[in-house]
Amino acid sequence: MDLGVRWKLHGDGRTPAPGAVVRPDERLSWPRTFGLGAQHVVAMFGASFVAPVLMGLDPNLAIMMSGVSTVIFLLATRGRVPSYLGCSLSFVGVAAVIRAQGGTSATVTGAVFVVGAALFLVGLAVQKFGARIIHAVMPPVVTGAVVMLIGFNLAPVTASTYWPQDQWTALLVMLFTGLAVVCLRGFWSRIAIFLGLLFGYGISWAFDRIFGRIHSATGGAEAIDHWRLNLSGVGKAEWIGLPSFHAPSFQWSAILVALPVVIALIAENAGHVKAVGEMTGTNLDDKLGTAISADGVGSMLSTAVGGPPNTTYSENIGVMAATRVYSTAAYWAAAGFALLFGVCPKFGAIVAAIPGGVLGGITVILYGMIGLLGAQIWMNAGVDLRNPLNLVPAAAGIIIGIGNVSLKFTDNFSLSGIALGTLVVITGYHALHAMAPAHLKTQEPLLDEGTSSYDDAAGDTADGQSAKS
Repeated sequence: MDLGVRWKLHGDGRTPAPGAVVRPDERLSWPRTFGLGAQHVVAMFGASFVAPVLMGLDPNLAIMMSGVSTVIFLLATRGRVPSYLGCSLSFVGVAAVIRAQGGTSATVTGAVFVVGAALFLVGLAVQKFGARIIHAVMPPVVTGAVVMLIGFNLAPVTASTYWPQDQWTALLVMLFTGLAVVCLRGFWSRIAIFLGLLFGYGISWAFDRIFGRIHSATGGAEAIDHWRLNLSGVGKAEWIGLPSFHAPSFQWSAILVALPVVIALIAENAGHVKAVGEMTGTNLDDKLGTAISADGVGSMLSTAVGGPPNTTYSENIGVMAATRVYSTAAYWAAAGFALLFGVCPKFGAIVAAIPGGVLGGITVILYGMIGLLGAQIWMNAGVDLRNPLNLVPAAAGIIIGIGNVSLKFTDNFSLSGIALGTLVVITGYHALHAMAPAHLKTQEPLLDEGTSSYDDAAGDTADGQSAKS
């Protein structure tokens, strides 16, 4: 069985010829391949370490399981889809809501485990019926609205938890990160979040030396005098050791809050597979369902031991675009480095010491970018928001999600925020389409071919016909 773990040497193994690309089944020399793997790890550091910290989970376990999930993904796709699976930021808001309701880390990972299982089943359905099943249930107006409300639902977390801890550090980190995203080029712009973290560490250290302790709340607690950067835990941490594991706990209230995020994960995976296919000049339509299922399996395995869920990372796709090296051997190397970092508690302690003000500056941009990805989905698909069939359910769902509106059914059961907003968008869209007059429906078809090239191609592949690009 071909598992995609054999690579041909590209040219002399040193530098690709001008205009040439290193294909997924090729590699450069092993020293260069390991160097590229390290570069991929750096690219995903910012988001993949910030996410577990924001979710209250072990960053060491997060990085270890990102390596395991990447291996699973590469094996499942037979090495045809070069991608790295890192911790998904889409669940940060979910974790905050679950913890606000009294949930523990086990409750968070249990809810997300169910989302991983749902993602796995969606992948199987896509393999059998093609991507048209996705677009039939979740057309772009729905997907965009859900992604948007997930991102903007996080705004109160920044405003009430992180930013107040050190507003001036937060402001400086926000400005620096924004400038890094816009002004830097190529690989450096792809690691802007990571650079922002480094800048924040430096500023916090300098402010401690210049101004002394700061009087503020830490993580929503009572305001106290404390150092901005507290590295006491780093000195106590061992160099080698396993991360902390825990079993998931399942509660229906938490599961209902988390389930809507599966829509964002489907959109992420579909977009990333499409982008990789376009960059490599390879038709990957037949691998979309496999990629989604592999992502689901990786997330299930990670959350089963207490880690965060994973998803394909656009940061690493950006690295491929900049280097034109699409070799999956580099991703195997990246997975190996991630496993090594995962068994270094001292490294995890450094990450866990990220000052609250630094997270405030980072999350202002990060959460906004997540939300605006929904608008990008609308723009790419040509969604017409002048049509009330699109405007009404999207508007209602987004406000419910951002405002954390609640709908109470009994003393022990209610829907609110992300869960209720997603339900309103999906059911509202399809209900209005079923009852609307014909002239409104003709303005935008339910299956808009502009949403993805998978619509017909995946269907043809499922029928055994040749796929079209």
